[in-house]
Amino acid sequence: MSIDFTILGAGVAGLTTAQELTARGARVQIIDPHGAPGPHGCSWWAGGMLAPHCESEISDEIVVRHGLRAADWWAKAGVPVTHRGTLVVTLARDRRELDRFARRTDGHCWLDAAGIAALEPDLADRHERGLFFGTEAHIEPRVALAVLREGLADKGVEIMPDAPHQGRLVDCRGLEARDHLPALRGVRGEMVVLRCPQIGLSRPVRLLHPRYPLYIVPRGNGIFMLGASQLEGDSRGPSTLRSTVELLNAAFALHPAFAEAEVLELGANARPGFADNIPRVVVGADRVFVNGLFRHGYLMSPALAMTAADYLLDGQNSELLLSEPLLQEAPCA
Repeated sequence: MSIDFTILGAGVAGLTTAQELTARGARVQIIDPHGAPGPHGCSWWAGGMLAPHCESEISDEIVVRHGLRAADWWAKAGVPVTHRGTLVVTLARDRRELDRFARRTDGHCWLDAAGIAALEPDLADRHERGLFFGTEAHIEPRVALAVLREGLADKGVEIMPDAPHQGRLVDCRGLEARDHLPALRGVRGEMVVLRCPQIGLSRPVRLLHPRYPLYIVPRGNGIFMLGASQLEGDSRGPSTLRSTVELLNAAFALHPAFAEAEVLELGANARPGFADNIPRVVVGADRVFVNGLFRHGYLMSPALAMTAADYLLDGQNSELLLSEPLLQEAPCA
């Protein structure tokens, strides 16, 4: 059986693109030197928040609009999606941060202390005001990667460390694609996984801070993912003391019971981004790139996958589709 497309990279961009292409009847193969998703890739260390309204605080409108489709796409792909919204709070001394966040975002309602306690009883009497983004959702990234991988395997699509390229080339290698796409830059992120059975949260919580904002995502069974620093640079080395201390201090400020938490994992990697932080499908001379996901990997990869499939299978244009020369000339947001 002939192959229509060879996909390079088995992170969230590569797997979502493979999922979308095969769902439309295309025959694909995936090549990744690691043979599977894992700690080597930034997709492994993501928060998995499908929070387009919260992201609008720092993101272009195009990210918000396309991100609104993400939860439905993941659910259709068979990935469990938790629809419990996002809670945003701040410490009393930083209350202006909450007002600023509210001005820059939509899709929220204001909560008083009683409203916060009703949503998250363990945060009762800890915050006077908060914002609730009730339509937002989240997924568990490692579960999502596994579901996509298993679904593709059921269709006969395996991830191979190496193989001859067949059909059209679709490059989803993240920062590794800079050998062909120099417009990419690295944005380092660090995260912590904790176990703290003393606290029960049922939805992502964002603690605003003027210097090191925190998000914490419940994974079930008393496990939480804390993230994430955002530093310009492509270092993929181990977690740093500064970022780890800032994340843990912010978690303690959210609730003192986190002082007794077990630290299960420390992780760091570099996310690929373009100058304006908008993810794109880029048509190059010898391949099509699906890249630049920045901090929006699980939020925007479905939109990029659909854009890539529309172009590759039907020749359709999209606002997320650019040619390589145009990309290098695109102004920053």
